[in-house]
Amino acid sequence: MDKFTDIPDIKYRAPNKERSGIEVLDLDKFYSKLPKYDHDPSQPHRLHYFCFLYITQGEGSHFIDCNYYPVRQGSFIAVNKNQIQAFDLKNRPKGKMINVTEKFFDEIRANIRMPLFTPAHLATAHSPVFVLDQATKESCDLFLAEIDKEQASGSCDNLLLQLVFSSLLLKLSQKKTSHIEQLNEVQAQRFSQFISLIEKKFTVTRDASVYADMIHISYKYLNQICKLACNQTAKQLIDAHIILEIKRRLTIDNSQVQQIAYDLGFDDVTYFVKFFKRHTLLTPSQFKETTKG
Repeated sequence: MDKFTDIPDIKYRAPNKERSGIEVLDLDKFYSKLPKYDHDPSQPHRLHYFCFLYITQGEGSHFIDCNYYPVRQGSFIAVNKNQIQAFDLKNRPKGKMINVTEKFFDEIRANIRMPLFTPAHLATAHSPVFVLDQATKESCDLFLAEIDKEQASGSCDNLLLQLVFSSLLLKLSQKKTSHIEQLNEVQAQRFSQFISLIEKKFTVTRDASVYADMIHISYKYLNQICKLACNQTAKQLIDAHIILEIKRRLTIDNSQVQQIAYDLGFDDVTYFVKFFKRHTLLTPSQFKETTKG
């Protein structure tokens, strides 16, 4: 691909007329549909929904943003909305793909009122890949089978789907350390708003106090929420998102450093290079060299 803008943007496609916002797809079925897709899933593409992969047989790797993560039997992979991913179509591990819309997560929060499920935090606090123990694998199989069964029925109950999927995430969260449980409902909502705003406004402002004003809370309170959620300040989260986006473009794009700097809201290319080096200990050009091959 010659330009970052050429990376396919993949939107959620409802698997059935109910348009419930969640789809459980067998990976073998996904592989069989490859000729029908208008993009190559083995090449980097940006998601506009949440994607979870549960590997039941085989091994391989999964590309997420700038890294290849090894996967094997029992691996559970969480890919966040707006992340860039690519599938391993050489090894083709078997298992399930669970695609979920942001609206579905919003409905979970509204109906079940569990602040634990802040979607923006699901794949960002720690490694997006972790391996399930036998008991958790058995629970995962049961929950996914129940979702399949409900969606195959004549009258799909969306609330039941939300409850079952929430139960699955709750089971998984017990195996994955997170600070998000420390947030109350209001704090979790504010944190989710903040992460969403970063994704939309990071090319416009990198000032944490501006984001606090957008959410109508104080800068001090925003920092408190962020530290509770992931042990980082608001400014650290903003900078981390910008660095991640720079790495995405340097890894996949062939644009000049100057163009990337301007695209991401930096008026001064020299400052852009210093900003990147301060956070990574490499210049953009040096980082790009390390990712070749």
